[in-house]
Amino acid sequence: MLKITVSILVVVSCSQAFAQGTATHPTPAKTVAFTPVKNQANTGTCWSFSTISLIESQTIKSGLGEFDLSEMYTVRSIYTEKARNYILRQGAAQFGPGGLGHDVINAISKYGTAPESVYSGLLLGTKSHDHSKLDASLKAYLDNVLSKRPIASDWMTGFQQILDDHLGKAPEKFTYKEKVYTPISFAKEVLKFNSNDYVFLTSFSHHPYYDQFILEIPDNYANASYHNLPLEEMIALVDKALEKGFSLMWDADVSNANFNQKKGYALQLKEGKDAVNKIDPEAEEDLYNQGLRQQLFENLTTQDDHLMHLVGVEKSTKGKKFYVVKNSWGEVGPFKGLIKVSEAYFAINTVSLVVPKDALDDSLKGKMRL
Repeated sequence: MLKITVSILVVVSCSQAFAQGTATHPTPAKTVAFTPVKNQANTGTCWSFSTISLIESQTIKSGLGEFDLSEMYTVRSIYTEKARNYILRQGAAQFGPGGLGHDVINAISKYGTAPESVYSGLLLGTKSHDHSKLDASLKAYLDNVLSKRPIASDWMTGFQQILDDHLGKAPEKFTYKEKVYTPISFAKEVLKFNSNDYVFLTSFSHHPYYDQFILEIPDNYANASYHNLPLEEMIALVDKALEKGFSLMWDADVSNANFNQKKGYALQLKEGKDAVNKIDPEAEEDLYNQGLRQQLFENLTTQDDHLMHLVGVEKSTKGKKFYVVKNSWGEVGPFKGLIKVSEAYFAINTVSLVVPKDALDDSLKGKMRL
C-alpha cells in the first residue's frame, strides 16, 4: 500500500512540475502512473529502461502495486539471445548494445525478470552503469569463437562468464515477500506477465497497412514483425490509449537539434529556426504527412536512435498538443527527466511503439486481425 501511495505522489509532483515549467502550459499534464526516472548512464540500453518502465506502469494500472524491476537482468538475457544469433549467422548479424521494445517482452517471457534489489547489474562499489568494456569484450569473444572451425561446443560458458564478471551472476532463485521465486515464476505469478498482452506497431507506406512486416532497422536483430497502421490511425491510437490510462513505449529518432532534453522540448521546427538555443513551445512547426515521414525514413534521415516511455499528454495555451515522455537520462532538464514532444515531432520521428493490447478498440483489433 505504501508503494502505491508513493506512485500517486510521483505522478502529482510530475504534473505540478509541468504546470510550473512554462507559462504556455497552465494546466497539469494528464499522465498515467509511472515510476521514478532512472539513468541508463554509459550504456546503449534505453530499450530495456523504456519497456521495463512501461511494464511497471502496467502493474500499477492492474492493481498489482508498484515495482522497481531490473533492467539489467533483461539486458543480460538479450545479450545471450544476440550471441546465439551472431554465432549461427557466422558473424553476419547485428551484435551490440542496442535493442527494441519487443526484445524486452520476449526476454521476460523466456527468461523471466527480477526486482532491481535482486539484480542491479552493478558490481559492489559501482554506482552507475558503464558498458563500454563489457560491449567490447563480448564482441571480441564472439569473433574469436568464430575464428576457429568447428567452433567450441562450450562457447556459451565463456560468454556467460564475461557477463558475470561485468554484471554479476544472474539469480536462479530469490526471495520476495518471504516466498522463493525463480525469475520466470516471479514474472508469471507476481507480475501476471503475459507477452500476448502487448502489440508492436509502426507506420510506413512501403508495406500494406493493417498487415505485419519485419521492420528494416539494424537493431531488429530478431527479425520481429510489426503491425502497420496509417499515420493518422497510429496517432489516434496513442491519444485513445492515454485517455484510457495506458502508456506506451516510444522508439524514435532523437539525433537532431529539435530534440532538446536540457530545455525539455522536442519540436518539428520550420527550417531556419534555431532549435538548440531558442525553444519556443508555441513556435510554428512543419506540417507532417505520411509521404514526408516515408521519405525521411528511406533516405535514412529518420533512424532508430532512442526508446522512451510515453506517459501523458497536455495542450498549450494555443491548443498545441504535447506528449509527455519519460526518458532514461536521469533527471535532466526543467521537467526532471521528462520531455514534452509535439504531435508534429512525434508523427515524423516515431519508428515503432509497444502498446498494451487492451488499449486498442475492437474496430482496430478487427482491422489488424488481433
